[in-house]
Amino acid sequence: MSSTPQLWTATYEAQTTDELADAYKAWAGDYDRDTLDTMGYVGPHVAVKMLDYHLDSKSCRVLDAGCGTGLVGEHLNRMGYENVDAMDYSEAMLDEAEKKGVYNQLMRDDMNHTLGIPDDHYDATICVGTFTYAHVGPHALDELVRVTRPGGYICFTIRDGLYKEHGYRNKMLKMEASAKWELEELIDHDYLIKENVNAKFCTYRVLDN
Repeated sequence: MSSTPQLWTATYEAQTTDELADAYKAWAGDYDRDTLDTMGYVGPHVAVKMLDYHLDSKSCRVLDAGCGTGLVGEHLNRMGYENVDAMDYSEAMLDEAEKKGVYNQLMRDDMNHTLGIPDDHYDATICVGTFTYAHVGPHALDELVRVTRPGGYICFTIRDGLYKEHGYRNKMLKMEASAKWELEELIDHDYLIKENVNAKFCTYRVLDN
């Protein structure tokens, strides 16, 4: 049995991307059980339902950014989305995601830097569980816009406690003001039910600029 609190804490206390990758390598095999069963992780389910509401075709090309073990991909697959790619920094988590058989392509990349993905490549991007402590900052939102085509949608979560304190709110408003995207939906919702943790669930439509 894994020691869930220690493994979870290690992902939030990492000082470098290598430390974060090591933390997820230690946790990857037990991640699904620990988050779903022990913590009551509903983030992927809620976010996928939100994105699906805004999309008009199950055939659209979707990027799961910061895919982890592929929980989002599983939900997308159950809802009929089969043209989905995955991206994450952790090789161990990508290995777990690949086992699920729900992605066309799996890519190792770092959201703290420019992604190796062409401009306007996806019809939609979803990012669940990545905008949180010691992971990825609000600057990464620019890259999600860049790789999503104009008229496409971006759905993402922001961990409770970071929205204002870590600059996400200001970044999102600046991107609206500069006509990079337009807010479609923003809600507070349960995220880790058994840990009493909420998150902001956000959906934006990318604008042509």
